[in-house]
Amino acid sequence: MKINISGHHVKVTEAIKKAIENKFAKIAKHFPDLMIINSIITVDSHQQKLEVTTNYEGSDITVTASSKELYAAIASAAKKLQVALARRKGVLTKKLHEKYQVKESDAFQPV
Repeated sequence: MKINISGHHVKVTEAIKKAIENKFAKIAKHFPDLMIINSIITVDSHQQKLEVTTNYEGSDITVTASSKELYAAIASAAKKLQVALARRKGVLTKKLHEKYQVKESDAFQPV
């Protein structure tokens, strides 16, 4: 899995890269179909924001997290992404296992 990290009004250091890669590597174990995760770090006045975007099974999934500390925002975004991916996986699984509806004409007719 490839993780693209970019910063807006912030310099992306090696420590930030390692923290993001460690958090999202755990998600990659549970969802091996993920190919690319794009993350954008933004610093506003007294807020650190992280926006994470990925494509999973034909659907774009985007989560955002903000906090006063960047590492807390990274942890929050990782948790939100894992929940969003699990929800998408559940929707796909449900579509595969839809129940067959018995029509009136197919129902058993007593003789």
